[in-house]
Amino acid sequence: MPKIVVNLTDTQVKSALSTFKKQSVKTPVKLADGKGLFFIIDKSGYAYWRLDYSRPISKKRNSISLGTYPEVSLASARIKRNEYRDMLAQNIDPALKRQAQEEVAQFQNNSFKSIADEYRKTEELEPSTQRRNQFVWDKLYAAIGEYPIDVITPSQILEVCRLYERQGKNDSAKRMRSKASQVFRYAIALGLCQFNVADQISGILKVGKTKHRVAITDKQKLGQLLKNINKHAGRGDIAIDYVVKILPHVFVRPGELRAAKWADIDFENRTWSYTPPKTKNQTALQHIVPLSDQVLKLFQELYCITGYTEYCFVSMRDRSKTISESTINKRLKQYGFENGETTGHGFRATARTLLDEVLKFPIERIEQQLAHQVRDMHGRAYNRAKYLEERTVMMQAWSDYLDQLMHENVE
Repeated sequence: MPKIVVNLTDTQVKSALSTFKKQSVKTPVKLADGKGLFFIIDKSGYAYWRLDYSRPISKKRNSISLGTYPEVSLASARIKRNEYRDMLAQNIDPALKRQAQEEVAQFQNNSFKSIADEYRKTEELEPSTQRRNQFVWDKLYAAIGEYPIDVITPSQILEVCRLYERQGKNDSAKRMRSKASQVFRYAIALGLCQFNVADQISGILKVGKTKHRVAITDKQKLGQLLKNINKHAGRGDIAIDYVVKILPHVFVRPGELRAAKWADIDFENRTWSYTPPKTKNQTALQHIVPLSDQVLKLFQELYCITGYTEYCFVSMRDRSKTISESTINKRLKQYGFENGETTGHGFRATARTLLDEVLKFPIERIEQQLAHQVRDMHGRAYNRAKYLEERTVMMQAWSDYLDQLMHENVE
């Protein structure tokens, strides 16, 4: 037989609070009013109303505060309880509905800027990407930041994008439209607007010409560069010496090599495993780089120098940080090549071209080693650990080939 709960009275509520205040040892109070409503006094004397209920779908127990006493009276608490029970009868979770209402209420006048600020908190971007995007946000805020998001028109977005398109900054214009579109999608999800007006101009903006990363594919030039790298080592920061020696052999993104940690280097199994920042949000899978004899030796030498720190290529100025972002390209410019003739990122294109055209390795294995997503005949993405033996052979052959080119250029 269910327990019969006698409804509370105002006198009982006041008496409970008065009695609690007189106690020398404070004991929490919990009084039931029926249908899940409770009057609570905690150890600190904080008095409030609480509704206990079962969530509509999961049926898990949950509770929600109905306000503090005496600001919310017994009668008002009962009205709120009945409202929430009506929601539950419609399979609406009152806690989730309140959360959604609070999220909407936090945006001041639903302005583009206030919504964009909240959206940006959800982004997981590298600091360098955040800095690059700040220019875009500043211009969007200046143009439409104070407008309520549901009154902004496609022509307003187009106008600010075309300011930069007319200056030939097509990529900036496209990034501006893209960022605006992301904010509108976020606002639609929160119920703050109905249409993504930024998407309506996507086909109007000009398409800029793609600038490919500079890469050396001429064997003689590549050999000369490798010779210069080894010849001029020891003339600066030792970590920079090693990063430019290792990078051509592993052809990962320069930022990934700069951020390499000793914890990820497996000397016994001759591998370096890490999750590329560029893909961690999509796959969160580790990329495995087999270490050739040459690369393993370089890491072993470097470990004797920086092995006591977290990062392999640690900054000599601040042992808690890696060498700077521009370090690799600056060092490469010192090796007798014209400004921009080669870059750290260009070694990726160099390896892709020569491994395919000269060493004749399967393009699928090359793409895998570049940490690109490669799919099999059924359209499924290869696991990054797949074909590791084949890629180990390929990486050793690549290092041997680089050594051959370097020695052919030794005077």
